[in-house]
Amino acid sequence: MTTTLKRLLVSVLLIPLLALGGLASPAMAADAQGARGAGAHGRSPADDPNADIKDRLAAIPGVTITEEKPTTTGHRYFIATYTQPIDHFRPWLGTFQQRFSLLHRGYDRPTVFYTNGYTLGTSPSRTEPTRLVDGNQVSIEYRYFTPSRPEPADWSKAGIRQGAADSHRLVTALKRIYQQEWLSTGASKGGMSSTFFRRFYPDDVAGTIAYVAPNNTDVNDYAAYSQFFRTVGTPECRARLSAAQRELLVRRDRLEARYVADNKAAGSTFDTLGTPDRAYEAGVLDVVWAFWQYSLEADCAKVPVAATATDDELYAWFDSQSGITGNSDQSLAKYTAYYYQAATELGAPFFDVSYLKDVLHYDYKELYSARTYVAKGIPTVFNPYAMPDIDRWVKREGERIMFVYGGNDPWGAKPFHLGRGSEDSYVYTVPGGNHGSNIGKLPAEQSAEATAKVLEWAGLGDQDAARSLAKSPHLVPDFGPLDVEGQRLEQERRPL
Repeated sequence: MTTTLKRLLVSVLLIPLLALGGLASPAMAADAQGARGAGAHGRSPADDPNADIKDRLAAIPGVTITEEKPTTTGHRYFIATYTQPIDHFRPWLGTFQQRFSLLHRGYDRPTVFYTNGYTLGTSPSRTEPTRLVDGNQVSIEYRYFTPSRPEPADWSKAGIRQGAADSHRLVTALKRIYQQEWLSTGASKGGMSSTFFRRFYPDDVAGTIAYVAPNNTDVNDYAAYSQFFRTVGTPECRARLSAAQRELLVRRDRLEARYVADNKAAGSTFDTLGTPDRAYEAGVLDVVWAFWQYSLEADCAKVPVAATATDDELYAWFDSQSGITGNSDQSLAKYTAYYYQAATELGAPFFDVSYLKDVLHYDYKELYSARTYVAKGIPTVFNPYAMPDIDRWVKREGERIMFVYGGNDPWGAKPFHLGRGSEDSYVYTVPGGNHGSNIGKLPAEQSAEATAKVLEWAGLGDQDAARSLAKSPHLVPDFGPLDVEGQRLEQERRPL
């Protein structure tokens, strides 16, 4: 029995209960009210296929267009906000404005829903799936990243379920305009978010392409990440990285003094981590991870040789990997919503750095925990069931999901795996790839296979037709100016 058929049967069984109101939550009631309204708004500009896209978008209840930006490609690009409940399951608690953007290609094209997991990029850009299907793109800012944050902020509403419900409401609203197939996508935390969205609203989109999405179920996480760093790349590269990392701590007296001075000049404070000394050590712990996340094995040649490197060379390399102000309050504040989720639901990587024990000042297990990076005034309680729930769903019920990983990306040490219940779903790995891995970087045959599946899910022909399209590069839109900006956003250095 397919997963879709099982859901249909469950729906049939639930109809009598829903009619009696026994299982209806406030969020479900709101959706039902919206559905009833959909039949009565035929005169709205939102439903007029001949109306200008700006007029149609502005006519969607809850949408406010804040800006239209020009493009050089003939697309229309809008920045807007959408009114969302602070708590989808208790909507009477109030609302906030959530930013999103729309890149309009045409009503007859598929639409890609991009959950980037962080703040919203406000320049026109296309993700890889949007380029592959030559489609529209709706991008959402994850709740509680500024400015999409209620004030005062109740951080207990910043989690997986609420974020998935945000996506559901926005996609449902915009389907009044875009009625061709929808796909969802995202990379890193955005890849996780696109998977969470599917877990709770599996039928909102026809398929999901999740890039470099970690799956920290807290089951052997320590072992998986430790094993990764023991085996990634060549022994020579690993040794060179470890030596440079150690040297940053051996020369701590000189390099940390420079670190403190530079942060003072930048106006940095360290209330979250506690002291500049703790911030410096945390940054040094990060350099090897950051190298493999953003670099390739060929870049090992650029790593300073510990025995001969000058202080300037080591310090510059440290800055390039971790950022001199990266652990300041001012930098961490941009990612509070991520660190909060990591400390309460997503989990965080943990791995062996005991080889540095003799030059560390602090317990690295405590210093490297997600809770360390959350402001002390924000309470956190970890929910150990959140990620295992997602993992089970992918294995038992996930349909039309594609995971793409990089073979040398540390976040791929704990990937999503498919199970017996996973239907029409795939996992690909770019050999030697980093955190920027995508379909285009796969070996040619796998790239064509994955592209064909994306086209099929987007409604651009059956499997055979989509495969034929995928092998005809001239039919897939060329990489262009919009894609350069999208690639820059994906490669922006973030905690995840």
